[in-house]
Amino acid sequence: MADSLPLEILTYILSFLPLSDQKEASLVSRAWYCAARNALREMNVRYNIPVSSASLPAIESLGLRGISCISLTNLDGSPASQQVLQSVAHHLGPHLQSLCLGGGSPTEASFVALILSCPGLRSLDLSGCNSLFASGMLLAQPEMAERVRQALSDLRELSLAGLRDLADLSFNRLSCCAPSLERLSLAYCHLTFEVGPARGSVGPQDSSASQLSFRNLLRFLKERAGRLHALDLSGTGLPPGALQALGQVAGLQLQELSLHSCRDLSTEAVATLCRLQPDLTSLDLSGCSELADGALLAVSRGLRHLQHLRLRKLQRLTDAGCTALGALHELQSLDMAECCLVSGRELAQALGSVQGAPPPLASLSLAYCSSLKPHPELEHQTLGPNASPSPQPQGPSLLMLRALQELDLTACSKLTDASLAKVLQFPQLRHLSLSLLPALTDKGLVAVARGCPSLEHLALSHCGLLSDEGWAQAASSWPRLQHLNLSSCSQLTEQTLDSIGQACKQIQMLDVAMCPGISMAAVRRFQAQLPQATCIQSRFVGGADLTLTL
Repeated sequence: MADSLPLEILTYILSFLPLSDQKEASLVSRAWYCAARNALREMNVRYNIPVSSASLPAIESLGLRGISCISLTNLDGSPASQQVLQSVAHHLGPHLQSLCLGGGSPTEASFVALILSCPGLRSLDLSGCNSLFASGMLLAQPEMAERVRQALSDLRELSLAGLRDLADLSFNRLSCCAPSLERLSLAYCHLTFEVGPARGSVGPQDSSASQLSFRNLLRFLKERAGRLHALDLSGTGLPPGALQALGQVAGLQLQELSLHSCRDLSTEAVATLCRLQPDLTSLDLSGCSELADGALLAVSRGLRHLQHLRLRKLQRLTDAGCTALGALHELQSLDMAECCLVSGRELAQALGSVQGAPPPLASLSLAYCSSLKPHPELEHQTLGPNASPSPQPQGPSLLMLRALQELDLTACSKLTDASLAKVLQFPQLRHLSLSLLPALTDKGLVAVARGCPSLEHLALSHCGLLSDEGWAQAASSWPRLQHLNLSSCSQLTEQTLDSIGQACKQIQMLDVAMCPGISMAAVRRFQAQLPQATCIQSRFVGGADLTLTL
């Protein structure tokens, strides 16, 4: 009956499935294959194309399929690169919407020729392409700049991250060719900041040919305030005063802002930002080492519609600050990795309160939170000592996070089998990392398998207490498993490979590096049994001698 549905409706239905399930659905019939292919195209799946003559047939094939999102790797000024760029321009250019040249070294002429062949481009990534900006003459000719402007008239996203030679003049020339720009990344570019306030009005005539100044960026933001809604200034050394000036730009209504590793930012500057930019839905403050609990309190008060929050490596953040997370009712992803003072009690109380609807949190990272330990709030709190067991938590608990799909507990070394068995009961969980948990045993592994049957990605590296017996019981619970990391699990043998091979038929990536009980012969048998397992990491298996010989 499904085959009789119109292709558009079938494509729409399949678009709700995760990528792995769409691939499986494409094998049902020709109609499902076409619908899945359309759904994948609409998801903007990126195809990585290595720059070599061997890629030319693949480029032509992708062109016939109408692929619109690609990334070119190892690009340089060689004849092979020129040939690949010409092929991309011919076969993919007319329908290309997203192009990534990150880290490449294209010539200015080849870059311009490629851009002119992509009239529908909406996303362009030039991060690390220093060769384009070294001379400072990119788009210096007005006639050529006008042609590029016409080609990039619909460009919405531009990444210029990591460009050491980017200066005001070259930035202005390129940004002028993208009048519809909505998203800009200048992450890890060398921005210069003036000590005092600029005198008088600042115009393009004041642009520097040798440095990228915050004053010039501020002028750009004022000109594009009505359209720009996403900005990445990670690693630029943004000082508190500059952040406050950014937030005060008239008409600017940012939705996404990344300030990763801006170590000089203060709590007061963040509070001002949250007050002036209340429409933010995504904020990255990872590595801003001066921030403490007050910054998180300001975020919770000022950004009520926040959906994505990254607080990784905020080593001053404590449990007291975590209580503010309860005010973020629309939060979908939270990264608190390496917040070493967070124990988890207040976090669970804030996110898993039964008094109100929990946030639709789908992704949570607590990796390397060394103070994280079992609490009743983390687990399954009951009302009293005589209360009967219930599948529903009776108090604040992370079990209230029904929408959770990704969870990272790497190196949370105080977690035990008992605590994991009580916490990890998420039927919809797809990604889970329990690597570097020294107390995890077979009992905990089996409990996790029963509580999280939908896992597709599982990391268990350096869990030295896991054995073949545990995997013999757990493997059958994970038929959807595709990526599995068992590196440095010293007790595992080829029996574990047999258990995985029999139960996990969709496995594609397996890492058994440095597992002394697994031989290369067993790895080869496993790969023969499951030919779709395209990537098997088997470094130093079988007890190989790791001693370096000089």
